[in-house]
This record gives sequence, C-alpha cells and structure tokens, in this order.
Amino acid sequence: MQYPEPRHLTRSHVSGLLLASTLLLAGCGGTQLSTADGGTIDWDSLRGQWVMVNYWAEWCKPCREEIPELNALDGDSGITVLAVNFDDIQGQALTELGQAMDIRYAMLTRDPGPDFGWQTPVGLPATFIVDPQGELLEARFGPQTEEQLKALIGR
Repeated sequence: MQYPEPRHLTRSHVSGLLLASTLLLAGCGGTQLSTADGGTIDWDSLRGQWVMVNYWAEWCKPCREEIPELNALDGDSGITVLAVNFDDIQGQALTELGQAMDIRYAMLTRDPGPDFGWQTPVGLPATFIVDPQGELLEARFGPQTEEQLKALIGR
C-alpha cells in the first residue's frame, strides 16, 4: 500500500488534523482555575453541583448588594459560587478587596469564560449559572438573590 506524499494533503486534511489534535490535547487535562488565595480549582471536580460564576467590581453598587446573598448561596450543599473581578485586579490587591467587601466564596484570578466560549458580560453584576453536567444554563444580569437563584435551579 502506498501512502500519499505530504504535498498531496489538502488544506482541509491539515485543518482536520490540527483540529483533532487540539481537541485531543484539550481533553487530556481539565481546566484549572487559579484562586486569589493561591489555590486551584479543577473545573471537572465541580461536576455534580451547581456553579454560579459571578462577575463583579468594587465600583458596582448592585454587586456589593448581592454579595451577602451569594455568600449564603455558596454555603449551601451542592452549590459553588466563584467570583471574577471585572477590572482584572490581581494578587494581594484582589485578596484585600475581597476581604474588604466580605466576599467569602472563591475569587478567581482570571476570567474562565473564554475557556468555555462565554461572552464577556457588558453589564454588572452578571452571574453565569452552570448545571451539574457542566453546561451553561443561563446568564443573569443585575443583582440576584439567594431565593431567585435557588428557584432557578429548583431548590
């Protein structure tokens, strides 16, 4: 059996091979989310529970208003809340700001949205609700209450 010379491969063959290898490599390791406290969260470890990814900023009054609601929600079994600072504040400044605003749930050091194909929110606060199978159920804009979010997920 003769194999074609590389010059016989079409662009679509090469594109297909590149896509296949990219998908295989992407499947080799789960998405690791770095947290402000220096830890990491394996995205795949969150399967089986509801995940609320909340975008916030210090200057956003409704963001401040919903923090106690999200703190309460994060304390509920089977629900994890993750914070993403909209202004991309990093390091010790992020940790101190989270403490000053009484954010008790995990603060991520970068936006995970691009990893999952999510659009960056244009308004704040924004909460992306991910179901236990790891699929984005809904994105909500404006302040949310514990009661509203629990009603959405059937709790």
